[in-house]
Amino acid sequence: MTKRHIAYLACTAALAGCGLGFAPAAAGPAIHLVRPGGSIQRAVDAARPGDTVLLSAGTYRESIRMTTSGVTLRGRGRSTVISPSTRPGKNACAKAGNGICVEGRDGRPVEDTTIRSLTLTGFRKSGLWSSRTTGLTVRQVTAEKNGQWGIAQERGTRALFLDNTARSNGDAGLFLANMVDVEGGATDTQGAVIARNRLEGNRAGLVIKRLRDLTVTKNELTGNCAAVFVVSDENSPRAGGLTVSDNVIHKNNKFCPKTARLPFLKGSGIVLTGAEGTVLTRNVITDNAGNSPFSGGIVLFRSFVGTLNEHNQISGNTLRRNAPADLVNVDTGKGNTFQRNICRVSRPDGLC
Repeated sequence: MTKRHIAYLACTAALAGCGLGFAPAAAGPAIHLVRPGGSIQRAVDAARPGDTVLLSAGTYRESIRMTTSGVTLRGRGRSTVISPSTRPGKNACAKAGNGICVEGRDGRPVEDTTIRSLTLTGFRKSGLWSSRTTGLTVRQVTAEKNGQWGIAQERGTRALFLDNTARSNGDAGLFLANMVDVEGGATDTQGAVIARNRLEGNRAGLVIKRLRDLTVTKNELTGNCAAVFVVSDENSPRAGGLTVSDNVIHKNNKFCPKTARLPFLKGSGIVLTGAEGTVLTRNVITDNAGNSPFSGGIVLFRSFVGTLNEHNQISGNTLRRNAPADLVNVDTGKGNTFQRNICRVSRPDGLC
């Protein structure tokens, strides 16, 4: 008997079930189609890991809470619009003021969820909010005119934020933090990636708060009050150990008034506050001008609690027409290096 015959008989025996006939094939991933007027939440609740909830073009007025791993929520592009309901009911996501919430629990994160190809607009807090997730993918999402954050994540690892647009949101277009409700050391994101996004007209384009091990690359940031903030404090481990490379950052000259924690903002490219071990390289940073303490092309500024930037590498960037200077180092942290940058003006002199 040949090996081919043995393999065939073994396969047949597995299907035959001891003479009871062939077992039915296991059901594959399902597609749950929702059209305008239908309930996205009902389809999401019915979905199992591997399923896709597919939204037709049109406007949906509701908030959606996702707690099942492995589910994809996908629209038809910018023509699929999710906006607030006038009757939010008992939906916890709606009560919090968010559009889509992807939420796990301590010790049981939601895994491998995908949000793709839709628009989130007009929510009181965030267009998309995620907490306690791993492997979240947010792609080709437009988040605009939301009250606080366009797209936000806390307590997340291995996330991908790709090809999104966040514009005209009240605070950050894209906001990533370790935790928003308690203090603590920086979280290792295990290689999160923020790439090819357009962040425009927000208070801050991108805020990275108390995180480590992530990459920010090939994004365009323009028209914000500040383009990028990397924020740390006295907690340990500190934020840093991340790479910001190959981004185009220009004309972030919108004026934003001061808040309880921040002075007014205008004309900021990349700002490091209390970070360590961060690499800023091959970014093109132009025409960011203002007279805020954070104004300039690349700015190193001590954190809100006085923590200094240390051992950061600023190299190979192109900086032009930023004011008050292309490179600004106003703290006295140790080990920060400025090498091979193309620029004209620095504070103090000699960094270019």
